[in-house]
Amino acid sequence: MTQKEQTELGKTLWNIADDLRGAMNADDFRDYMLSFLFLRYISDNYEKAAQKELGSDYPEVPDDELKKNGASTPLEIWYNENAEDVKAFEKQMRRKVHYVIEPNFLWESIYELARTQDKDLLETLHNGFDYIENESFEGNFSGLFSEINLNSEKLGKNYTERNKKLSTIITKIAEGISKFSTDSDILGDAYEYLIGQFAAGSGKKAGEFYTPQRLSDILSEIVTLDAQDPTLGKKKKLDKVLDFASGSGSLLLNVRKKLNDEGGTISKIYGQEKNITTYNLARMNMLLHGVKDTEFEIYHGDTLTNDWDILNEMNPAKKMQFDAIVANPPFSLKWDASETMADDFRFKNYGLAPKSAADFAFLLHGFHYLGKEGTMAIILPHGVLFRGGAEERIRTKLLKDNNIDAIIGLPSNLFYSTGIPVSIIVLKKCKKHDDVLVINASDYFEKGKRQNNLLPEHIEKIVETYKYRKDEERYSRKVSLGEIEKNNFNLNISRYVSTSEDEIQIDLKVVNKNLDEINKSIRIATDKHNSFLEELGLKEI
Repeated sequence: MTQKEQTELGKTLWNIADDLRGAMNADDFRDYMLSFLFLRYISDNYEKAAQKELGSDYPEVPDDELKKNGASTPLEIWYNENAEDVKAFEKQMRRKVHYVIEPNFLWESIYELARTQDKDLLETLHNGFDYIENESFEGNFSGLFSEINLNSEKLGKNYTERNKKLSTIITKIAEGISKFSTDSDILGDAYEYLIGQFAAGSGKKAGEFYTPQRLSDILSEIVTLDAQDPTLGKKKKLDKVLDFASGSGSLLLNVRKKLNDEGGTISKIYGQEKNITTYNLARMNMLLHGVKDTEFEIYHGDTLTNDWDILNEMNPAKKMQFDAIVANPPFSLKWDASETMADDFRFKNYGLAPKSAADFAFLLHGFHYLGKEGTMAIILPHGVLFRGGAEERIRTKLLKDNNIDAIIGLPSNLFYSTGIPVSIIVLKKCKKHDDVLVINASDYFEKGKRQNNLLPEHIEKIVETYKYRKDEERYSRKVSLGEIEKNNFNLNISRYVSTSEDEIQIDLKVVNKNLDEINKSIRIATDKHNSFLEELGLKEI
């Protein structure tokens, strides 16, 4: 399937969403629609795997025969006719595709109930969600649909109204999808498209779960490059990758895609997300993109309090370390920088970020877990580059320890959640050069109606400049630590790379001389012209 076709499916589903939302809260409808898209994906994937596993035993039954048999899928017929073999079959499916779905909970079964407006749809869907959460993945995805309240009055005042509304939503989604082929990437790409569209419509709240695709591309390209020598290109393998403010997981998936596109692999990706709804979106997003449940781990918890057990190993030899870390944490979040936090192993060598802005707390959290040969790229507001007090002390130590590799200034108004310009800070523990690459890309963008956009050529310019540490007038410069120290460790980008044109110096003596020469030329030309007029008997000028 081409990129155009994938986008067309996303647009089709978005138009369906637009038609169906009605009086329902946009965020609630987002959760319903994305959950149904997820169910469609895992059902299709499971049925294809079941057909392959059963081979010639898989029933080849025309649609009209299915109805005569009282079934919605061929797999349902096989279950009915081979009850004694079901347990062994499901054990094999768990080994191969890592999950199981009973036939009556498959998308085609749910769709048939919706299409016929069967009164059992709501109850079956409720049981199906419960089964997927607690049985399909052997309990590893408990609470996956916790934010989907099928008994909510937002769906309808009573069971009948809710059943009818769900029938309409599911039928429309099924009809929209049926117009397109369903290869392994299509629903994952459509899911990503819808997340972006819902984010665009939810304004400031979008910052909770979505990093614009182009910004994601920059971070992903940078952290997958060889950390010691980026000019060597992308690494062949990353063992562990972390996003400690993972939102819907799109940034992690983009890192995985960038490496896979170059023939590389990632052993496991890790994410942490505080918002329960967004946490569930992230888990669905992973599976929708073909990431097996053994290849990722998303944790629901608070990064700042560091309540994830795997990150709290006190033995330095067993400490979790990541080959690549990416993050787009909430900007200048107020946090509890209590005295007890000062002894936290993440912060004690640097001091605490101020209570008014947790930006450096997020940065230090990630940096603590960065491997010695790894790269970290984090999006933060420009204030962290020049604010004084506690932030100045943290920034100074990071610079003196030669851990800040690059600063990339971006245009304003790139986010749905804020119009402020932001920066990308790249950190390493393996730096060889004693300078900081400063890139001022603030003037390189396409102006949009609601948000500004970065085009592919803008991304390429940033990445290539970073990769080869290029110096370019009014765009980028390698700045020595000595120069930065002279500026009291202030990293304000325009201090080192200004995009303004140099003011043209005017020499008035030269200007006056030129004017004299011009006036002389005018007088000579005028005299000559008047001589011609005199010969012709005409009035002179």
